[in-house]
Amino acid sequence: MRGLPKFDDPNLLIGAEHFSDAGVYRVADGLAIVQTVDFFPPLVDDPFTFGQIAAANSLSDVYAMGGQPKTALNIVGFPDDQLDLDVLNQILRGGAERVKAAGAVIVGGHTVRDTEIKYGLSVTGLVDPARMLTNERARPGDVLVLTKALGTGFVTTAFKFGRCPADVLAVATASMTQLNVVGCDAALAVGVSSMTDITGFGLAGHANEMAQASGVTIAIELGRLPLLPGAEPLARAGNQTRASASNRRFVEPVLRIEGSPDKTRLEFAFDAQTSGGLLISVASDRADELVTKARSGGAAAACVIGSVTAKQDVSLVVRG
Repeated sequence: MRGLPKFDDPNLLIGAEHFSDAGVYRVADGLAIVQTVDFFPPLVDDPFTFGQIAAANSLSDVYAMGGQPKTALNIVGFPDDQLDLDVLNQILRGGAERVKAAGAVIVGGHTVRDTEIKYGLSVTGLVDPARMLTNERARPGDVLVLTKALGTGFVTTAFKFGRCPADVLAVATASMTQLNVVGCDAALAVGVSSMTDITGFGLAGHANEMAQASGVTIAIELGRLPLLPGAEPLARAGNQTRASASNRRFVEPVLRIEGSPDKTRLEFAFDAQTSGGLLISVASDRADELVTKARSGGAAAACVIGSVTAKQDVSLVVRG
């Protein structure tokens, strides 16, 4: 984004220069639109399930801002000269199912011929600017809550090479298709400081963005991280995504590792997530209430994983 022109508009509340999950534009007093877009190639074989995962992932950015999705546009790359159009039909049906579950509507989209399948959504949501959540307001003394278990990168990589047990993939798929409205609703009900969702940059990458945007240091306790059942053996077997190494390299200049962490468990901090959970910074006296509300809504893995301190010499601390 360096070198691109900036837009000077008082109604542009969140733009591309921020570390935020989506753009936010005020259209009236007490009302703003939240806009985001995301798409990627298939992670699973079943077209309908892939559509669900991609849609849930795209919708997540609106929830990360405390917003409510309203409309979505399909974005598709498809090799129609190689695959039957029924495959595309099933992908779009899967996406539509998740959009409908979010209380939003699909209003159209755009398709291009491509050498591989790609699918996602451009999503528009609504938010009251006074209740909008960003990753810029984490406060020293807060604790960190994560609403989904980690490990989707290890699981999907193992699946790609035929090394993932069916039951492990099923649990990961259920997590990836779950809408982050569960964590969003809990966060809005409790009143939290800051929020972001965990996707391609991994837990460490997105936590670092929150720390830098907020001018604080974030400490993550590896022993408290929720992991997808069966993901740890796959990680030990070397099923890392290519993004894991780049995620680690990106945060290393601002990262301090304390203690003697298990090497495999440490890798979960860098594992690229698809449709991961929400990372929420909340006052310590409201953390238990947040976790309880998130779990009662269906986010069974929600738990406290760390804390926020005043700015130190690094933005991110990972403790073994």
